[in-house]
Amino acid sequence: MTAGCGRGSYRGHDAWVLTAGRLQAVYLDGLGMLCASLTRDGVEILGRTDEFEGYIKRGSTCALPFLHPWANRLAGLRYVAAGRVVGLDPRSPLLHLDGNALPMHGVPGANLAWRTVGHQVDGETARLSAVLDWSSPERLAVFPYPHRVEMEVGLDARGLQVVTTLRPAGEESIPAGFGFHPYLRLAGVPRAEWNLELPAMRRLAVDERQIPNGVEEAFAARSLVLGDGAFDDGFRLEGDQARFTLSAKGCRIGVEFQGGYPFAQIYAPVGRDFVAVEPMTAPANALASGRDLRLVEPGSEFRAGFRIDCTEG
Repeated sequence: MTAGCGRGSYRGHDAWVLTAGRLQAVYLDGLGMLCASLTRDGVEILGRTDEFEGYIKRGSTCALPFLHPWANRLAGLRYVAAGRVVGLDPRSPLLHLDGNALPMHGVPGANLAWRTVGHQVDGETARLSAVLDWSSPERLAVFPYPHRVEMEVGLDARGLQVVTTLRPAGEESIPAGFGFHPYLRLAGVPRAEWNLELPAMRRLAVDERQIPNGVEEAFAARSLVLGDGAFDDGFRLEGDQARFTLSAKGCRIGVEFQGGYPFAQIYAPVGRDFVAVEPMTAPANALASGRDLRLVEPGSEFRAGFRIDCTEG
């Protein structure tokens, strides 16, 4: 069993290509550290990869993007966090707005070039590490908290592990509201036959704009056949570790929250062949509402990790 990590290309863009056993992952450090592809025996595990051009040109999401400095929506163009009042310019190219003109998923990854600081093969694991420095005037106009984000990626024969670290770069506390948006799919099996296993959680009630209103309800653990059902729901976990599974006909994709992500969004729209299981450090709109918003103090750090496994059985 071999592993490898080297430079390659993806749809005309410079990329890092990681291999381990039957798995291959493609990362674009120049485009937001997007994991643009994750394949097993050449079969794509990630969904919406055909929307890559939209990711670059319109700030939409695809494959497995990093969402920063907030995941999901804000309730408006103003937020107050860590003692700062921030007004957002809707004309800014560093914003992506949803259909209700609400800021969505932070700064589009195509506007965030990362710097690779390490790549190696460690036994049977291919590893890649990169850094994003948040210090330019343009970025600080959107999120006025100087900081550094470090991402460590490891691909082994069973799956992909991602650890993200947020470090304040000044003397101010930094709100931690980032997340990831893995779109997952089971190729060759109709969506209606996919089985989704969810842990016990608490569902977050939302208003008509999909903004949490502070009300929660119990959500029992369950295993269900997706059929023609749909999800677009936020959840509070019982702690910050949990496992979600998507399976059908001998293929199993597991998403394990390994710490630092006490919230999740499950997104499975009708008629689309993907299920998104989204690790989130805070609920949607936390920058504006303040609910469950973690602050990282100067001189400290915040780490969060998750893993995607793809196995038979």
